[in-house]
Amino acid sequence: MDPYFEGKKVIVTGAGKGIGRLLCITLAKQGAKVIAISRTAKDLESLKHENASIEVYSQDISDWSSTRKLIEDIGLVDMLVNNAAVDRKKPYLEIKEEDFDYLYNTNIKAAFNISQAVVKCMIEKERCGSIVNVSSIAGINPVHSIGTYSCTKAALDMMTKSMALEFGPYKIRVNSVNPTVVMTTMGRAAWSAPGVADNILKRIPNGRFAEEIDVVNAIVFLLSDKASMINGIQVPVDGGHHTNFL
Repeated sequence: MDPYFEGKKVIVTGAGKGIGRLLCITLAKQGAKVIAISRTAKDLESLKHENASIEVYSQDISDWSSTRKLIEDIGLVDMLVNNAAVDRKKPYLEIKEEDFDYLYNTNIKAAFNISQAVVKCMIEKERCGSIVNVSSIAGINPVHSIGTYSCTKAALDMMTKSMALEFGPYKIRVNSVNPTVVMTTMGRAAWSAPGVADNILKRIPNGRFAEEIDVVNAIVFLLSDKASMINGIQVPVDGGHHTNFL
């Protein structure tokens, strides 16, 4: 248990699977009061079964009004991790309006909405805090056939910087982590077939994709007091992938 996290309230979105789920379990073990949000009730039931201390809410965060009400009802928290994201792997010429809206409504609009509600409460209650946005190296460098997703992550990175600039005077820090491919269950299914990952792996100096724990460790660090002078940055969790996009 980390004394810094003991009793701290933290919201994690996209908490049902992968990075979000592991993050919830990790923070709960550190003594934090974890509030897990996911649109999939079954995943939340499983998470609650694994750690009964975690508070769970089933919510489609792309719905602005109901999400805002939920966050306002939750009230004051110390930390927020905007982890929820969706993707539709299509080249630009195949993206339709509904695809565009689907990606932006979850990946950027929902993060903006939730962050705004959380920060308003922090400022009103004169509480310092920390926010981490889970972005992607696709927000730093383009990746073929996920251009619209990349645009949402680039927007999230700029939102991170803008929030850090505006909220730093209130002692509210905002940073992002930018992973390469992460070996979640979905990641392994997509990238484990022979030859599929070769073109990307050869561009990663460390020679491997990220594991969930690699991203979780970076998030926990940025949330903690060990990162008290780190604000408004993007942290690539990518084994050097961002250095080798030629």
